[in-house]
Amino acid sequence: MTGGAEGLERIAAAVAANPSITSKRSIGLISDVLPPGDWLRGPGDDGAALPLGGSTAIACGEAIYPPFVAEDPYGAGVAAVLANVNDVAAMGGEPMAIVDTVVAPAEQAQQILEGMKWAADLYRVPIVGGHYTPSEGPASLSAFALGHADAVLSVTRARAGQDLVVAACVEGTMREDFPFFRSFDERGARLADDVRLLARIARETLAEAAKDISMAGLVGSLAMLLELGGFGVVVDVRRVPAPQGVPLEKWFNCFPCFGFLLTCQPHRTDACVSAFREQGLSAAAVGSLDTSGVISLRDGNAVVPVLNVAGVTGIARN
Repeated sequence: MTGGAEGLERIAAAVAANPSITSKRSIGLISDVLPPGDWLRGPGDDGAALPLGGSTAIACGEAIYPPFVAEDPYGAGVAAVLANVNDVAAMGGEPMAIVDTVVAPAEQAQQILEGMKWAADLYRVPIVGGHYTPSEGPASLSAFALGHADAVLSVTRARAGQDLVVAACVEGTMREDFPFFRSFDERGARLADDVRLLARIARETLAEAAKDISMAGLVGSLAMLLELGGFGVVVDVRRVPAPQGVPLEKWFNCFPCFGFLLTCQPHRTDACVSAFREQGLSAAAVGSLDTSGVISLRDGNAVVPVLNVAGVTGIARN
C-alpha cells in the first residue's frame, strides 16, 4: 500500500531526485556525432541486433560507474557481467560471451576480475578475452557481451494499446550503500535460466518490446522504452511486483538484480505473465501504453504525472 496521492508524491519526488535519470540526457550527444541509426541495429536499443547467418547477433556494452568501481571493485565486476547479460536478455537474446577492459592498479584489477568470474560462472556465460592496462590512477571498468537471438524484442515494436508488464525477482535485499536490490543468494544458479526466459518469450511472440530495469530505476527505464514512440502509460502501483519491507520510492528507483519491462499485445499478456510466474518470478500487467508521452502513477483514484518521456536520453532524434 502506497498511501494514495501522498505515497505517489513520494515516489515522484524520488524519481525527480534520481541522478541516473538526469545523467541519461547526455546520451543525446551520440546523435550529434554518429550517423542516423534505426535503433534496432543501433544506436538505440539495449543492444545492437545484427544479422548473422540464420540467426541474429546481439552486441552490447556497459561502462561501470567509476565511484562504484572505486568503492567496491568486486561488486563492480559482478555488475559488469549482470548489466550485459540483462541487456542481451532485454533484446530477446541468450548471452554467449563477455569481454572486458580494465584500467586499474593490480590489486583492484584482481578484485574486479574475481567479481566478473563469479558472476560469469553464475550466469553460465564465459569471459573469452579483454584488455588490462596497469595504472596507478582511478580504476575503470567496461565490459561487452555477445549474444544470439532467434527473435528480437525491440522498443521499435512498442505501440499504443499494448499492455505494460513488469517482471521481477522480489526475493532479495537492498544494498544500504547503493541502490541495488540483490537476489544472488535467494535465486542462485536459477538466475541463469531466468535471463534466458526472455529468449523464449521472444520466440513465442509473447512480448513485442522489452527493457531491463537498470540504474535509472523502473520509471527512468520505462521512459527509455517509451521515448522513441513518444508513448505514455498510467502505471497502477498496486499491481507492480515489489519486495516486502522495501518502500516503493526506493523500489521504483533501484537497479534490481532481475527486473524487466515488457510490452505485450493484449491477447498475449496473460501468457507472458504466466511464463514468469511458472519460473518462480513475479510478474503483472500494470497499465496500457497510450499516446500521452507522460508516465503517470496510479493508486486507486489518485493519479500523479511523474515523467515526460520526450528527451529522456535525446537519442530519439537520431
